Amino acid sequence: MSHLNIERNLKRVREKINTACQSVGRDPNEVRLLLATKTVSPENINRAIDLGETLIGESKAQELQEKYPNINTEHIETHFIGHLQTNKVNNVLRYATFIHSVDRLRLGQALHKRLKRDGREMDILVQVNTSYEDSKFGVSPEETLNLIEQLTELDTLNIKGLMTIGRLSADPEEARKYFRRLKTIQGQVKERNFPGVEMDVLSMGMSRDYEAAVEEGATIVRVGTEIFGERIYPDSYYWNEQADIND
Repeated sequence: MSHLNIERNLKRVREKINTACQSVGRDPNEVRLLLATKTVSPENINRAIDLGETLIGESKAQELQEKYPNINTEHIETHFIGHLQTNKVNNVLRYATFIHSVDRLRLGQALHKRLKRDGREMDILVQVNTSYEDSKFGVSPEETLNLIEQLTELDTLNIKGLMTIGRLSADPEEARKYFRRLKTIQGQVKERNFPGVEMDVLSMGMSRDYEAAVEEGATIVRVGTEIFGERIYPDSYYWNEQADIND
């Protein structure tokens, strides 16, 4: 995709975010645009960075490892937004500054072990399966508070909020119920007042439904297709690695 097309697409996405914010009385500065860069070439990622974008997100550990050396990362944040298997933790921690997809205690423990060894901390979000789909990763809404309580014992992990993926086949209006469910859980977590836990970040909304997500309280929207064009892989490539979710 040409530099001109990416610039035009970015402008359109930001205009839509601003309009969605205005419709519900939000400040557009409350919403960060994350470029979902799975399968996007380093060349096109760098084009977006040259246009002033500062936040990218990768979904595959191997892809992140392969592409990172060719991306101009000096002034950007690199978030990991896909399902993370415990045996890929070291690779992801080498490059990511924030992980959106912590959904089970064992993954938290694997991250903690490596971070402790390296003498560092990591900002994370807890991924919630708000749509109860078997094909989706994420802790169930009913188990979210219990998982957060367990994760608070791991002092290298800074819990900043929650992440979810709306139904992949749903229209934007259908997706609202899942975004509202995440907002409700955010309130429940705040009420529990877990030590060291912040609940300021809600990562929700992708190319087909980010406007609805903004209207329902998203602080990070993950947009790829609307900026970089259609991808050749099915949604299952990004979200369901057919891995053992208990790994």
